[in-house]
Amino acid sequence: MENSSLISPNLVTFVLTIVNVGVLCLLLRAILFKPVTKFMEERAKKIQDTIDQAEKDKSEAQQLLDEYKNQLKNAEVEAEGIIKAARENAEREAAHIISEGKDAAETALANARKQIETEREAALAKFRADAVMLVLAASARLIGREIQQDDSRHFVNMLLDELSRARAGAAQEGNGSW
Repeated sequence: MENSSLISPNLVTFVLTIVNVGVLCLLLRAILFKPVTKFMEERAKKIQDTIDQAEKDKSEAQQLLDEYKNQLKNAEVEAEGIIKAARENAEREAAHIISEGKDAAETALANARKQIETEREAALAKFRADAVMLVLAASARLIGREIQQDDSRHFVNMLLDELSRARAGAAQEGNGSW
């Protein structure tokens, strides 16, 4: 029978075993489960804080990237504005230089025309004076006596004026020759 007592359930042993298991569970819960649960909660909180910080850092990095892109875009716009202003300034300066060159050329041309006209008038006056003297000398030889210089000069000047008017009339008609 002794053999059968090993296999057969004993109620006292069963109850003591249940009590032991219950006490062991309470002890394990107090000693092991609460600290492990607390450690796991703290670990989960640290992980969540790390995730939150990473998201915050990512958000700040994205904000800095956006600011950098905006600054870069503004710099490009500003550079384009500077280039455009420089180009416009260069075009204005070139136009001013060209205008000054044209004005200088026109002034030089006008001065040259005035000088040519002055020289032409001087040459024409000298030609008239020489022609008067030549006509007087030729007339004096032909007539054989000296003609009054004032009379002959008046006569020659009158002839030259008529010749000039005739030449001017021919030039106005488009002929250009006398």
